[in-house]
Amino acid sequence: MASSFPQLPVLLGTLAFTLSLQAGPRLTLDAGPHPRSQTPVRFTPPSAGPWELLDSKGVVHAVQSDLDGSAWFLLPELPAGSQATYELHRAKTRSSRVPNQAVTESSRAGVEVVSHHRPVFTYNTVPAPLPPGRPDLTPVFQRGGYLHPVFTPAGRVVTDDYPANHRHHHGIWFAWTKTGFEGRSPDFWNMGDRKGTVEFVGLDRTWNGPVHAGFQSRHQQVDLTSGSPRIALRETWNVRAFALGSTSAVHLFDIEITDVCATNTPLDLPQYRYGGIGVRGHAAWNDPSKMGFLNSGGVTDRSKGDKGETVGDWAVLHGPVDGGYGGIALFGHPGNANAPQPQRIHPTEPFLCFAPQQAGPLRIEPGKPFIARYRFATFDGPPDARLLERLWNDYAHPPVVQLLP
Repeated sequence: MASSFPQLPVLLGTLAFTLSLQAGPRLTLDAGPHPRSQTPVRFTPPSAGPWELLDSKGVVHAVQSDLDGSAWFLLPELPAGSQATYELHRAKTRSSRVPNQAVTESSRAGVEVVSHHRPVFTYNTVPAPLPPGRPDLTPVFQRGGYLHPVFTPAGRVVTDDYPANHRHHHGIWFAWTKTGFEGRSPDFWNMGDRKGTVEFVGLDRTWNGPVHAGFQSRHQQVDLTSGSPRIALRETWNVRAFALGSTSAVHLFDIEITDVCATNTPLDLPQYRYGGIGVRGHAAWNDPSKMGFLNSGGVTDRSKGDKGETVGDWAVLHGPVDGGYGGIALFGHPGNANAPQPQRIHPTEPFLCFAPQQAGPLRIEPGKPFIARYRFATFDGPPDARLLERLWNDYAHPPVVQLLP
């Protein structure tokens, strides 16, 4: 029997095509074997923004574009083994319909980063003033280009600066220790030896947004062993703090460090037990009985980390602080040199370092940038190993993203 509506299939096909055009591209995410919650997700949109995502319930999710053409959003919840699909739409304004929730506030002294009105950290540009009443401190220990104070979501400080037992420790900082450069052996870490230092050079930009806020800055590692200062490395920091929400149990931020040779001479990094990214925990933890340690391998014995016996994906310093309890976790990216990197943990002081050269000598060569990526989480209360492992998987094994027409 002939159809009473011979053109119906054509009309339906045209309608479906029209609706697909209106819907726009789709973004599918596969959680893989790991559960996801407030997970930062990076993807490449089809063109420059502004964009926003619409989920299956019609809820709008903010998208924030980067200068490199990529974009970020926060995946709310996605159980292990499941998938989610979002529609990608042009946002009505460049800031989208979601207000900025992560902001930077700059001053001559540094950059303060805030998420949902809660402080995350301060980045010190100019060298921080020496604490009063400390005759053991001289200007040689001053430097810029590091994070301190670093806060938990409840506002507790979990880092220290100018500690008496290691005056060259500064919150979260980066420097190489035992090196070879132009036939000399500068040390950019132990500033009191006057063999080298790290200098803040400039703040290139800051940004705010609904997904993250941060900054890009420049440092230089300076050799002081040649009779006159000689720049060995030029260094760039890209730092991004995520706006996880006003009730989030963690503050989360990334640091990407790029070192390039400032001359035609490489910088050699012989095998050595520390150097690279360093974290100095709160002064309250100088009492060894009040400082806790935990890493991804379940190690809690700090003495095992003093001589390069500890390797892992992440590590935590924690303890009582500011009338409560808090901690700071450091995650190393699996793409880093010699990952998973050896962890140097001081047996009696709240100090943690991921030192790739502990696993074997490295060389930073002219024309070959050395890139090191790390994620940090701060939290209140004792460390939750399951939460930390989930955060690690979000960083190291993010959801698989596909952009479909």
